[in-house]
Amino acid sequence: MALLNIALIPVALVGLLVFIAVFWASRYKRCPSDQILVIFGKVGKGQNARCIHGGGIFVWPLIQDYAFMSLTPMTISIPLQNALSLQNIRINVPSTFTVGISTDPAIMNNAAVRLLKLESGHIEEMSREIIFGQLRLTVASLTIEQINQDRESFLEAIRKNVEPELNKIGLYLINVNITDITDSSDYIESIGKKSAAEAINKAKVDVAEQDKLGAIGQASANREREIRVAENTAEATKGMKKAEADQRVFVQQQEAEAVIGEATANREKEIKIAENLAEASKGKKKAEADQRVFVQQQEAEAVIGENKSKAAIAEADAEYKVKQAEALQKSEVARLQAAAEIQKAQYLSEVERLNAEEVVKREIEKKNIEILAEAEAERIRRQAKGDADAVLLKYEAEAKGIRQVLEAKASGYQNLMKSCNGDATAASTLLMIEKLQEIVQLQVEAIKNIKIDKVTVWDSASPAGGSSTANFLSGMIRSIPPLQDVARMAGVQLPDYLGQMKEGGGEPPEEKKEKK
Repeated sequence: MALLNIALIPVALVGLLVFIAVFWASRYKRCPSDQILVIFGKVGKGQNARCIHGGGIFVWPLIQDYAFMSLTPMTISIPLQNALSLQNIRINVPSTFTVGISTDPAIMNNAAVRLLKLESGHIEEMSREIIFGQLRLTVASLTIEQINQDRESFLEAIRKNVEPELNKIGLYLINVNITDITDSSDYIESIGKKSAAEAINKAKVDVAEQDKLGAIGQASANREREIRVAENTAEATKGMKKAEADQRVFVQQQEAEAVIGEATANREKEIKIAENLAEASKGKKKAEADQRVFVQQQEAEAVIGENKSKAAIAEADAEYKVKQAEALQKSEVARLQAAAEIQKAQYLSEVERLNAEEVVKREIEKKNIEILAEAEAERIRRQAKGDADAVLLKYEAEAKGIRQVLEAKASGYQNLMKSCNGDATAASTLLMIEKLQEIVQLQVEAIKNIKIDKVTVWDSASPAGGSSTANFLSGMIRSIPPLQDVARMAGVQLPDYLGQMKEGGGEPPEEKKEKK
């Protein structure tokens, strides 16, 4: 049994080594060419993840894990509508953007941080929002002519604005395709019509120029051909006539020599020789005359041919000038139509610009009015608060003053009561004495303003022995409230040195007692 256990130990060690080798081999991860291998966990100091494109790497168990990101490009449709250009004209710029995860180390790391394990739909939506904003910004910085005519610069501006923003989330811009650019005000169509009209006019001018050159060349060639034909014909005729004349002269010379030789032998024959000579001379003269006539006829025909060539050239020039005038007329009409279209486009653009300026002006006036109204309301609120605080402070000051006066009076009354040994009657008498001057002044004020311009008294003796005038004055004096009554109504008994009132309007009580 022990020997069996000892024999199993190497087998177990081999199995353990095989298991360890298989386990470590399973932890070695290879990265395909169309994916990025992202290792996260403990990957290094100050690093969130480690990205590998191509090759392989060992992933440590427990402390590290891995995931793959696809490098497959994404095509995003951007139906941009009513984007405001630099000229304040709204245009439609439908386009298609192709984006993908970059293999640049820094951008790969951004993708590992922000896009790992995100679905492609979420990535496309995020990219679409970024592209929309940057595309509007790019359109707002360019004119329609720059956007429509210089597509290379437009695409370069888009790439310059969009790609840095995509790099922040780990993407890069592969391709931009602008399908068509339109606008609601037909500004681009007007530009196209203008360019087409200019191209048509230029083509017409080029055609007319080539027609002119062709007509001139044809006329020159015809004239040259006719001149050369006439010259060759004349030369041929002259050569032929000269040959005939030389032949005749030679023949006549030979005959003359024969006749002269025979003349010595036969005189009769001299006559015939003379006749022959005469005939020869006549024939010679006739031949010369015929030659001159023929030459003159050929010259006349040459002149006629030249005149016909000149007439043909003049006719060709006239037709060219007619065609040139027609081409100029069509060019001018097209130019005026193009100018009218341009004026119309400029008018519409100016109207839209003025409308935009008016709207902006109204918005600014509205904001100014709102700001002024808010400022006025704030001023009124602050003024009202200040007035309220002032009134409150005034009332608080008055209340404080009244409180201090009452406290001072209370303290004075308390001291007065102490000085009177607690006798309230004596204290009230003293207070009443302080007010006597004011009371007397009030009594004087009651009658001092009575104006008596004239008093007429018919005095008659009264039964009591007094005059009616004296009774009138005493009655008027009695109408004034007596000082003692005033003090009595106040509950104060005046001292005796100020006098006493008679009971029932008569003498004082002391006098009544004495009479009793």
